[in-house]
Amino acid sequence: MSELAVAMFAASTDSHLLDEPRSARFERFRAELDERGVVAELERRGIRWVARGDHLFPARLRTIHDPPPGLFIRGTAALTVFDAPCVAVVGARACSAYGAAVAAELSRGLARAGVVVVSGLARGIDGAAHRGALETGRTVAVLGCGVDRDYPRAHRTLAASIAENGLIVSEYPPGVEPTPWRFPARNRIVAGLCDATVVVEARERSGALITADLALDEGREVLAVPGEITSLLSKGTNHLLRLGATPVTCLGDVLAVVGVEPSRPAATALEPRLEAVRAAVADGPAAADELVRKTGLSAGDIAAALAELELVGAVVQADGLYRVGMPMS
Repeated sequence: MSELAVAMFAASTDSHLLDEPRSARFERFRAELDERGVVAELERRGIRWVARGDHLFPARLRTIHDPPPGLFIRGTAALTVFDAPCVAVVGARACSAYGAAVAAELSRGLARAGVVVVSGLARGIDGAAHRGALETGRTVAVLGCGVDRDYPRAHRTLAASIAENGLIVSEYPPGVEPTPWRFPARNRIVAGLCDATVVVEARERSGALITADLALDEGREVLAVPGEITSLLSKGTNHLLRLGATPVTCLGDVLAVVGVEPSRPAATALEPRLEAVRAAVADGPAAADELVRKTGLSAGDIAAALAELELVGAVVQADGLYRVGMPMS
């Protein structure tokens, strides 16, 4: 079978194909396709093509019931990146500041431990996951459009950073426009590349839940971050927990599922003034002025302490609220 011909024909007919169609139209298309010329042009543009039958095709993805004919890939990382433990971190596009902070912190810890973080380059949780992973390791973005597209356009700079340090992949060749039906198809690749999928935030009918369902269909692990029972952004994740998904309460919960030992940074004892501020934040998310009231320290001392705590990862800030960093265990 010519996997490249199938992928190119699917793109030209705006269809979803896994194998060669039995049609005269496809036979004419294949006969006219200059596969060597296509591959040469892709290489000229810095894009690799890996067919499903190639030994470099990701092994986990090959085992799903509907693997794509192949992958178009751009980025500097070696394709052996797919041999490492991989975890999908996905969730709502319109996420909360808390959700974005959790996704970034969790992905930062996963990448530090040698896990490859996979997501879909979408706004919200996906973007936060990619950014967090880039700080300490590698990440892979899966697109629901042509591999040459930085979609959404707001993530053009992020996509460039991923390509410099990791990989951007798609089952669609250059030039394919994003259309709604391609994103659920993209989600099966996100789940299929990974040992486990973590859903950080999701509404009741979120695309992230499609990724979780696809992972479950393939016998992969699904984890969810518990959320407030009154929040619409937690409806999907809390539903997953009711169905038996593994709750994520710390980085170690995810690492244990994929069999990776945590890479623990050297413990640093905090000065009493810093510990007092960290302890106040540990009670719950707090703004700087609230911490002034809780600790009795001046606004200047609080600002200096928070800056130092952020530098060592003891607290994180989002939308003006400070929270403790993701616990290791």
